[in-house]
Amino acid sequence: MDQFPVKLPLRIDWSEMDLFGHVNNVTYFKYIQASRVNYWEVSGLSTGYNEHKLGPILLSTSCQFIKPLYYPGNIVVECRIEFIKITSFGIHHRILNEQNEVVAEAHDVIVCFDFKKQEKVPVSEEFRRAVAEIEGREI
Repeated sequence: MDQFPVKLPLRIDWSEMDLFGHVNNVTYFKYIQASRVNYWEVSGLSTGYNEHKLGPILLSTSCQFIKPLYYPGNIVVECRIEFIKITSFGIHHRILNEQNEVVAEAHDVIVCFDFKKQEKVPVSEEFRRAVAEIEGREI
C-alpha cells in the first residue's frame, strides 16, 4: 500500500513567486491547507458540519522547507494520517516537485470540535473506519 495514499496535484501559479524568484514560503502553507481539506473531503470528515456543527479545527501546523519551487511547474501534495488519539489526529504532508523530489514536509494536528458547544469531541468511529479504508491500515 502507498505510504501517502491521498494525492492532490496542483499547478504553481506565477503569482506565488517572491522577489527572489522562487515560490514564497507562505504559499507552501496554502498547498498544505489544500491537502488537509482534500483529506477531510475524501474521508467524509467535513460532512458533519452542516447538519450537526461538528467538524475538524486546526490546532497546529509546521513545515520543513527542503528545496525551492519555481514557476512554471506542477506539484503533488500527498498526505497520510500520522496518529489518531481520543479527540485529535495528525496529518503528515509531503510536497513533491515534477522530478518527484520531496521539497517540503509538513505536520498538522487537528482537533474534532463541536462548534455549537465550543468544545472538543471524540474522533468519530466513521472517520477511523474511513482512514483504515483509505490507507489500508489501522491507526
